Amino acid sequence: SNPEFLREGSAIEDFMRPDRVVCGVTDKKAEETLKELYRPLNLREAPVLFTDLESAEIIKYASNAFLALKISFINEIANLCEKTGGNVQMVAKGMGLDNRIGPKFLHPGPGFGGSCFPKDTRALYASFKKNKIKNTLVKSVINFNEDRKISIVNKIKNLLKPNIKNKVIAFLGVTFKPNTDDLRESPSLEIIPRLRKLGVKIHAHDPAFNSEFFKIKEFDKVKWYGNVLDAIKNADLLVIHTEWNEYRGLDLLKVKKELKNPIILDLRNIFNLDDMKKFNIKYYGIGFKS
Repeated sequence: SNPEFLREGSAIEDFMRPDRVVCGVTDKKAEETLKELYRPLNLREAPVLFTDLESAEIIKYASNAFLALKISFINEIANLCEKTGGNVQMVAKGMGLDNRIGPKFLHPGPGFGGSCFPKDTRALYASFKKNKIKNTLVKSVINFNEDRKISIVNKIKNLLKPNIKNKVIAFLGVTFKPNTDDLRESPSLEIIPRLRKLGVKIHAHDPAFNSEFFKIKEFDKVKWYGNVLDAIKNADLLVIHTEWNEYRGLDLLKVKKELKNPIILDLRNIFNLDDMKKFNIKYYGIGFKS
């Protein structure tokens, strides 16, 4: 068992410069073969850990479940910050400066997606159940992540009330992360259909857009645009779902001119509240009071 820990968009870099290589083996011959296979990585002093088969498999699932837990935790803290007046970005920075915690995966948002975290948290929970071991922590992460998407829909409803039907939302980014066209388990697959059921019109843009997006049933009746400003034009609300660099560099003056109502809901906190105030744009993020 030789689990991979490659990130989408960074797979070659992760393979050449891994944090660690995990090899679960049952005999000395297998261990020697794998040592020879990974010998070139010794030049970069990459740790190669040899374990039994079961431990290697659990390392993979436990690692991804722990990172999913960090994401869910900071999202829960974001909810607290919104109620109390705290700022989740400052909280995350303060937490991340502790070397025991670290800053990675402490970024609030609409919930985790992709091909690994949802699958591996469910697989780990299934292993607990199969072995008749009570587990509440991993299950709570799974449940919270599902509820997170519904809470985002409710946040959007509150910004568009009282009459949400036929309102236009400019939805920027639908992939689960930037620099990939991967839509697997993306929060947008849950958020967009729920908004459509409420009668909202979705004008979407994604730098990774391709013809395959038209085949996705969750995006039925979504209107796609090749230009960001065209998607934003005459929208009642701008929602930033995926933190593509293309969106970080948006000309806010042009954005304000194109929007029907100058309201932005930034699910990734890529903008600065003070900058928005300069342009007289109503700006709502995750984990702070606007």
